[in-house]
Amino acid sequence: MRETPDIRDRRDLDVLLRRFYGAAFADPLIGPFFTRIAGTDLEVHLPRIADFWERALFRTADYGRDAFAPHAALHAARPLTAAHFGRWVQLWHAAVDGLHRGPLAERAKAQGERIALAMMGRLAGPGAATGGTGGGFVPLAALELRSVA
Repeated sequence: MRETPDIRDRRDLDVLLRRFYGAAFADPLIGPFFTRIAGTDLEVHLPRIADFWERALFRTADYGRDAFAPHAALHAARPLTAAHFGRWVQLWHAAVDGLHRGPLAERAKAQGERIALAMMGRLAGPGAATGGTGGGFVPLAALELRSVA
């Protein structure tokens, strides 16, 4: 069995993000948001999102963009639901767990959960339910998906 290292640097983030976005683009539930609605160019998107995660995990990159604005634009074009955010979290966990183990990997997964909940809450508006009581939200504590083909 091969050793599963923790996330160490920007190169690890690049590999992780390519794995995640490969699965996300192919996913029948959330893939259309990337491919058809946003028309995401992965080669343009990856350096920006790697800056975001490098700052979140290592506090080394400068990320001054508004991460919420593109999600709000997507939501305006086609509403993002709890099911979409739940699937994003599942795929994120699977990508991290498939490549890494350790404190930074756990921080990346926890940060992904916080981001999903915060985005969902902001998009749904004040008083909207985000705790798994409908709308297809996958309770974060119940995630079982561990690998993505």
